[in-house]
Amino acid sequence: MAIRIRLIIMNFLEFFVWGSWLTSLSSYLIESLHYSGQQVGSIYATMGIASLVTPAVFGIIADRWMPAQRLLGLSHIAGALLLLYASMVHDFYALYLIILANSLIFMPTIALNNTVSYIILERKGLQIVRDFPPIRVWGTIGFIAAMWLVDLLGLTKSPSQLYVSATAGILLGIYTFSLENCPPGGKEKSRSLYSALGLDAFVLFSKRTLLVFFLFAMLLGAALQITNTFGLPFLNDFKTYYAESFAVKHPNILISISQISETLFILTIPFFLKRFGIKKVMLMSIFAWVFRFGLFGLGNPGIGLWLLILSMIIYGMAFDFFNISGSLFVEKEADVHIRASAQGLFMFMTNGLGAFFGGMLSGWVVDHFTVSGVKQWREIWFTFAAYAIFLGLIFPFLFRYRHNKQEMEVLHP
Repeated sequence: MAIRIRLIIMNFLEFFVWGSWLTSLSSYLIESLHYSGQQVGSIYATMGIASLVTPAVFGIIADRWMPAQRLLGLSHIAGALLLLYASMVHDFYALYLIILANSLIFMPTIALNNTVSYIILERKGLQIVRDFPPIRVWGTIGFIAAMWLVDLLGLTKSPSQLYVSATAGILLGIYTFSLENCPPGGKEKSRSLYSALGLDAFVLFSKRTLLVFFLFAMLLGAALQITNTFGLPFLNDFKTYYAESFAVKHPNILISISQISETLFILTIPFFLKRFGIKKVMLMSIFAWVFRFGLFGLGNPGIGLWLLILSMIIYGMAFDFFNISGSLFVEKEADVHIRASAQGLFMFMTNGLGAFFGGMLSGWVVDHFTVSGVKQWREIWFTFAAYAIFLGLIFPFLFRYRHNKQEMEVLHP
């Protein structure tokens, strides 16, 4: 089997595992287990906690002691077993600990998946920059396929969505053992623990511009966690008046438009970065979040369906213009000796601290606007929109960076 096809299968399953429950687990927790907003937010915040800890630890293990593909496979099998256990648990505290354990195991697999792909492509004499993106896009397709499958099978409010994820995880775990061996790299063994954990990248905080950038990356990471956590419960709450509408019957399919939009906006990033620079692109992202939340507050599955669809489309700009563009900005600004650590710091701020605070604080907002068990979604989404507006108003004054078109041509010729 061609190596590209083999890696496409691995990337497809990697994100299929995540897409099976990431957007729909909150619906199960709220509708079936009747958890509060804070409880749901804290469960989703486990991914932020995990992103602070285990990606670096698993990276050290793969660099020093265990082949990357074997660690990837064992991680997915262990995570699958935890999800099967989670499907049988109803108590909040027990479920929280199980999902936390799963997050600690799953979050490092995203980087391990990339590592295995890079090693194998390089070994086959292929160009990573040219050949990996067409392979990685199948990960997003896998995520969307999982969302559609869970939706069409009617599992968005059922623990059975965890069975779907666990099945894919076990298949992926077994599949990785058939891939070429990716042994620990000898050079990495000489790295200090301090360097391996990415702590040397914290020197970037000494630069005011980068300090402000990383703080806003954290705040925008919180915005991303909000829609991951409460997008589906929001659509489910329209069932009283719009029970037969497409948005209520197939909420996961509607939300998947966001991921489809994401794949399209990625293609526009080189143009926008080169033409406008990181400051304006980040500002576009911030105000895209304003529209993302605001349109949720105004839309409904009836005559307001087009507003919901528009919100899903705008998500692509909101996500890509800070996540992907931000990563490229860090790549340009960081010293060559700490580029990998700098990327780890960017993930630490967005998927770590940002996801944690986003999960916890959004849960508090949802509970604050829940009256007699009824969530006031318009007020909830407008509050999140106001949060994004505040970020948009202060960002231009705090982030002082002059765009150099010639410098960006190095990254995007």
